[in-house]
Amino acid sequence: MRIVLTALALLALALPALTALARADEAVLRVGDQRGNARALMEAAGVLADLPYRLDWSEFPAAAPLLEALNAGAIDAGGVGDAPFTFAAAAGVPVKAFLAFRNRQDGLAILVAKDSPVKTVADLRGKSIATNRGSIGHQVVLAALEEAGLPAGAVTLRFLPPADAKIALASGSVEAWATWEPYTSTAELAGLARVVRDGNGITPGLSFAVASDAALTRKRALLADFGRRLVAARDWALKDPAPYAALWSKLIGLPEAVPLRWFARAQYRAVPIDEAVIADEQRNIDLYVRSGLIPQARAPKADAILDRSFAPAAVAVR
Repeated sequence: MRIVLTALALLALALPALTALARADEAVLRVGDQRGNARALMEAAGVLADLPYRLDWSEFPAAAPLLEALNAGAIDAGGVGDAPFTFAAAAGVPVKAFLAFRNRQDGLAILVAKDSPVKTVADLRGKSIATNRGSIGHQVVLAALEEAGLPAGAVTLRFLPPADAKIALASGSVEAWATWEPYTSTAELAGLARVVRDGNGITPGLSFAVASDAALTRKRALLADFGRRLVAARDWALKDPAPYAALWSKLIGLPEAVPLRWFARAQYRAVPIDEAVIADEQRNIDLYVRSGLIPQARAPKADAILDRSFAPAAVAVR
């Protein structure tokens, strides 16, 4: 009995410290990022001053490992495109989008070599296309084939990361490369490739700020504040992309002409998670189901993975 009482007394003494520790954890927002994206943008826009909480950044090479980290509880939130977000939700990752962004899809494109005889998507029948599995490049291929009335099996997909896909196109081991920015602008400006079909009109141009279910419950105020700052940074870059392009160029090591071309034509902007966004995300899900990439039994419903409660507070309706 004496041992039990002593243990209870020690626990009582420890409770305030444990409570303080829990509160301290809730005052930290752990955000996943890809190099040159949200962190660089927000720092360039000057929106991170006077944070009432600590912001811990983690950098990832792509959206897939970022979402894996979120699934493991290593981060609270991050920015991803609609394709990897959709696949993560279908795989059971406890994630929801709380901010939405749209951009023009000039830079999401199926590229061929400049001297290629391929002129249209229909000309790609029986040919090979390099892209990342589950990426927005994969998405634009599926959408372009449907638009052309071709089945998904009309082409051979070779799943390669961008650096390898670029080499494969240049060497002629594939006839096309489905990719995104900055790879599209880099290839075009260098005169290495031309666009057969971009994503405008066949893909929604959506990306999201996403968070784990746990963070959405415990860190809503932090996520809302972060969202407001991110939206402000996007607005700043939309009005004049040159300062962000200059910083991005130095950070990534590509000519400034690349981000200038990318940012100017993308017109990247925050939008409310409204019925239009929900409908477009549902069309993404349905596309992957029709293509056999997501089993019907595991397909999420768009309105269940998009959190609309942040939109009035964090996004100005445009």
